[in-house]
Amino acid sequence: MATTLRERLIALIEPLTARLGYELVDLEYGAGRGHGLLRVFIDGGAGVGVDDCERVSREVSALLDVEDPMPGAYTLEVSSPGFDRVLRTREHFGRFVGSRVFVELKEPRDGRRRYTGQLLAVDEDGIALDVDRQRVAVSFAEIGKARLAS
Repeated sequence: MATTLRERLIALIEPLTARLGYELVDLEYGAGRGHGLLRVFIDGGAGVGVDDCERVSREVSALLDVEDPMPGAYTLEVSSPGFDRVLRTREHFGRFVGSRVFVELKEPRDGRRRYTGQLLAVDEDGIALDVDRQRVAVSFAEIGKARLAS
């Protein structure tokens, strides 16, 4: 069962974006004083343009009006993930094997929380990175956030 607002929003929005032919890459929600901001990042096979963002925005807005998962007013923004795209799922990591990535752990390991290196492999349990010519294995459960790095 989804426990956080972010998890509930992903569970609501991800099936909708998939039906529309897009991938939900990530989302961010920040609550402000009486007004929140929901950012939804999508990707499509041939990239994402303004028309794609408008289409997804209309559909997500309609869904959120019905489900009403967020307290108070909010602004919805839909965009492409950009060059430093978030890696959230095993499939995301698998698609970018060989790329340079940044990984931040939920909890420090041996006094270190952040790793940047080449993504070497992905399996059921986690990923392997080449960080300064050292192989570093990280389980998915340890990853706080990850993204492509330049």
